[in-house]
Amino acid sequence: MEKSETLLLKAQQRAREMGLPYKGALLPIEAYHILQESTQAQLVDVRTHAELDWVGRIPGAKEIELRSYPSMQPNTHFLSELAKHIDKQLPVLFICRSGARSGHAAAMATEAGFSDSYNILEGFEGDKDDKGHRGTAYGWKAAGLPWVQS
Repeated sequence: MEKSETLLLKAQQRAREMGLPYKGALLPIEAYHILQESTQAQLVDVRTHAELDWVGRIPGAKEIELRSYPSMQPNTHFLSELAKHIDKQLPVLFICRSGARSGHAAAMATEAGFSDSYNILEGFEGDKDDKGHRGTAYGWKAAGLPWVQS
């Protein structure tokens, strides 16, 4: 696998090509390698507490809900919690179920001064496969990356 610096540059190029409002877009395996190689990269899981409890967690991730279950109302304290637990000067990688909420979180963080924000495309479970199931073809879980069941 490529070095973290190369993977981050690739993610930055991908984000520019996709017209995204944050620094970079990573595939799950790329994010994992960056987290393994860099002591400075920070992982933030923005899924709901229910998703974390029922679907699974990524060891070492900082868990900060972007939206709260069951109403899915925005967490009005998201940015203040992020600022409290995450170093603004270091790379921060966001993950959710499919990459949509984490993309929104990366955009919000970028706007709030977290200039080294990355979204993990496909998220933890990815989009549904041809049988309508998540977590089998795409995402962190399907890539065989570390996670634990609650």
